[in-house]
Amino acid sequence: MKRHGSFAIFLLMMFALGLQAASDSAKQDWSNYVRIGAYGLKGGDATQIVRRALESDVFGIEVDNDIPGRYESFLHPEEKLKAIHDVAEAAHQAGNYAFVYIAGTECITAHGDQVAHTLAKDHPDWLQRKVTGEPAIFGGGTAFWIAKGDEDVWVSPYATEWRKIYMERVRQIAGTGIDGIYIDIPYWMTHFDGWENTWASFDDSTVAAFKQQTGLDAKHDVKIGDFADPAFRKWVTFRIQTFTDFLSEIDRTAKAVNPKIKTIPEIYPGIEEEAVRVGADVYSLYGVVDAIAHEYEFGNGDHMASGRKPVDWFRYQVGMHSFRAFGQGPNGQDKPTWILNYSWDGDKKVDAREAMMNLAMSQVMVGANFWDAPGHSMAGSNDLPTRKKIFTWIQAHEKTFYLPRTPIDPVGVYFSPETRNFHAQDFIASYRGILILLMQEHLSFQVVTPRTLAEFHGQTLVLPDVRVLGESEKSDLEGFVGRGGRLVIAGNDATGIASSPNVVRLADNPGKAYDGAMEKDFENASPDSQAAFFGSLQGGNAVQIKAGTQIATSISQTTDGHINCFFANFAGLRGGVNPVQTPQEGVTVSLKAKSEGKGFFLPFMGDTQPVKGVRHGDAITFALPAITRGAVFWYEP
Repeated sequence: MKRHGSFAIFLLMMFALGLQAASDSAKQDWSNYVRIGAYGLKGGDATQIVRRALESDVFGIEVDNDIPGRYESFLHPEEKLKAIHDVAEAAHQAGNYAFVYIAGTECITAHGDQVAHTLAKDHPDWLQRKVTGEPAIFGGGTAFWIAKGDEDVWVSPYATEWRKIYMERVRQIAGTGIDGIYIDIPYWMTHFDGWENTWASFDDSTVAAFKQQTGLDAKHDVKIGDFADPAFRKWVTFRIQTFTDFLSEIDRTAKAVNPKIKTIPEIYPGIEEEAVRVGADVYSLYGVVDAIAHEYEFGNGDHMASGRKPVDWFRYQVGMHSFRAFGQGPNGQDKPTWILNYSWDGDKKVDAREAMMNLAMSQVMVGANFWDAPGHSMAGSNDLPTRKKIFTWIQAHEKTFYLPRTPIDPVGVYFSPETRNFHAQDFIASYRGILILLMQEHLSFQVVTPRTLAEFHGQTLVLPDVRVLGESEKSDLEGFVGRGGRLVIAGNDATGIASSPNVVRLADNPGKAYDGAMEKDFENASPDSQAAFFGSLQGGNAVQIKAGTQIATSISQTTDGHINCFFANFAGLRGGVNPVQTPQEGVTVSLKAKSEGKGFFLPFMGDTQPVKGVRHGDAITFALPAITRGAVFWYEP
């Protein structure tokens, strides 16, 4: 299905995007280009850590020397502070950067069953609690990182004395000269067995803070888990805002000491309902931190690259494209997205090296930074020689992947945080389905959020079953339609916008329908089944790609003036059986251009090669070499 736009508009748009992209690139720094490896930091081993990192082309060294997450160093941080200072100094001498791990609301006391003083024994009033009063105290075996005999507790962010000491530790860490503070698990305790449906915490300090803000008693006025209850919705919003404020305070506290330091939370929930449950919503957090490291997991399964099916790969692409969009904001803001996914954990039928390369390819094609780690551990690698090859290749082509990307005449797809908060299952199904349809049809797309809605300049914006909109969002949508934009409402309609030729309402919810079809039989699910949806769109095809539906594509312009097409091939992959793709042949890229220009093709882990175009009227078509794992094509005017 073709949608034809104006060639003159296309050229003007390319010029404007080039000016904006050039401005955006000046705002990048080391955090946009990291190739991450992690190391335990004991003290006295700083030089060795930096040397090992350089040997495998690591750029951006994570060190694990947690101060506030261990009760002993929470009280007495001096020894660990010196070790952090030493590794920062060693990294800088080698022209590298380092960031240090700290826990968010978790704190472990070693040998808690044997010592007189633990956090829970000394400060029971600091702990998160179920509505029944049960405290968030756990022992060895609850999670793989908790040793036998240790006491593991989860602290309320409203525990005033704890928070004061915590922020003092943040100030001290920032004073070491370290380049970043990496905050793991800043969560409400809802993810250990028996806590999943608690919607904690109901400790006295948290309940008091909620009542001060809303006038409601969380223990008695809230129908826990009932999204139809207005009071529970306020509880959900309060819980998310709590951790957004907590990370914002960490950022301000650290930058008061070192203005250049980065705050990087590690978050496992992504765009799905888990974000609402634990209270760490990456959309909200991107607005107050410098980058997010996504230990991204959703649904069932082991989440290893070695075990993913093609439908899983596409759904992970949706998540990562969303994260890249969440990091964008007014005035060209483009915060980095780091991905701490896992490639392989002993799968006997899958080569670890192949799984590592598939994972890296899927991430760099969306502009996310690759972090290599074995199993579910942060430090180490499943295969160091392969890591070095991947990191060396990424470094050689880092501008291609990490310069700011500006979509070209995109179809916008709206991510509605509040709809996700209160209607997660239905919204995510619709949202995912729409984005995968656009990827498989190889149209240019852009994830649009409340932060970027007013600046969206595509011809079409799709609302995928969006059910909750604030007044400012409604105003921006009315402005978009008033400027001649086409609004496609797929599913529920919360806009209040009157009928007009620029407003298309698709009551059958094509995204949800397609998501269901993919779940049942991805191999035979066809975008052609949603012809009415594609027929409702305008734009998205200024660059036209012919390729199979097992390739996920994205199209953009970068600061160097190139038109880039990114290809991630998932054809033939079988989770736990086959990690080697079926090469895709016959892929072509066509675009309008007055001059011949130059085309180039870069296969993943390969070398750049020129591609000659063939002119047909005012368009040039480039026939690409076979795409094995993944590739980038770019056109230089």
